Amino acid sequence: MAKVKATLVCAGLFLCSTVLAIVEELDDTFKDTRVDDVWLVDFYAPWCGYCKKLEPVWYDVGVELKSSGSPVRVGKMDGTAYSGMSSEFGVRGYPTIKLLKGDLAYNYKGPRTKDDIVEFANRVAGPAVRALPSKQMFDHMMKRHDVLFVYFGGESPLKEKYIDMAAELIVYTYFFSASEDVLPESVTLPELPSVVVFKDGAYFTYDEYVDGGLSSWVNKERFQSYLQIDGFTLYELGETGTVYILYSTNILTSTTLIQRVAKEYREHFNRMIISSSSFSLPHSEVSVPSIIILNTSNEQYFLPSEPVETLEQLVHFINSVLDGSAQAQGGDGMFQRVKRVAFDAKSTIMSVFRSSPVLGCFLFGLPLGVISLMCYGICTAESDDGQEDMELMKREDDEEEDEEEDEPRQASGELEGPEEDGENEEEEEQEEKNPVDKKAD
Repeated sequence: MAKVKATLVCAGLFLCSTVLAIVEELDDTFKDTRVDDVWLVDFYAPWCGYCKKLEPVWYDVGVELKSSGSPVRVGKMDGTAYSGMSSEFGVRGYPTIKLLKGDLAYNYKGPRTKDDIVEFANRVAGPAVRALPSKQMFDHMMKRHDVLFVYFGGESPLKEKYIDMAAELIVYTYFFSASEDVLPESVTLPELPSVVVFKDGAYFTYDEYVDGGLSSWVNKERFQSYLQIDGFTLYELGETGTVYILYSTNILTSTTLIQRVAKEYREHFNRMIISSSSFSLPHSEVSVPSIIILNTSNEQYFLPSEPVETLEQLVHFINSVLDGSAQAQGGDGMFQRVKRVAFDAKSTIMSVFRSSPVLGCFLFGLPLGVISLMCYGICTAESDDGQEDMELMKREDDEEEDEEEDEPRQASGELEGPEEDGENEEEEEQEEKNPVDKKAD
């Protein structure tokens, strides 16, 4: 039995040492030693609850990358202990996940799950543009990716722009290059070289004169025309400034209509991302299910004035938003920001009380009680000081009245003084005469 326990203890120590070796604890010497390797680093704070929640996932990420033979090394750094290093890498909150590759630092903004983080690390650690040497590889990537960017052609200024853009946007999606030979017969390019995006069962070619900058075009086209939105996708859409439709997934009729708009009116509504979502509009009490158009550039949203039941009504509603005739709500003005802060505070308080009423009473009741006692003390102290001042003023008034009463008395005493002096002189003369009279007697 003792041997079994010893064996288990040794195995546990071995596993712990293995995990520690997979995820390295970094210090201030990391700046000088990181240059030759690709690092995936978690900047954390010991007191951060989200960091503690990420910790087991982070160890799983290290194990996955190590077992798959990835060149990415996994580490973590206490940002509070090494604040200088954190500031140098642009860390502003915890946890912050960055992939460090040479002189470049890529931020991870996706879901904090093992699969998503591992996929991000493998994508960014590799070359910015990957080659597709055969039709088989091209077909495999078409099945694997919902959105696929490919550069076709040889060396050109467009390819240089494509490589620079890929190095910047590799955090979001993959980028490939291939020759025209790998294309299926159904795909015909207007010219070479070309940048093409394959999505939604079709393909679209980049046109510099129509679409503007390559980065902005890719940043818009990296989303499907119709997609399911979560919190992270909503954040990414907000960065692009795209107008998109947001609606509840439990409206079957609306779902069908919006899918038809996404497919049939793509070129007409090219400024929009048609999407579905199961959550309500942020910072708003708009009831769901609803059809909403949100402008992420200024946080304005639009609601239809009447129920949308047909494709024509939906298209009319979208056109009214694009031409400016629809009434906008929300926005990013000061009043709306105050309303959002109040709404967030109300939502937070209500969620705390719903989940744990006792904890809510303690968190919000205790500070309110302390503030009430402080206010009472301040008010009481001011009233006491005022009372003391009143008493002091009364005493001063009484003293002034006594002085005023003493002044007439002193004046009258001065007037009576000479008469008393005369009487005293007469008494002295009589006393001087009395001894003579006594001798005569």
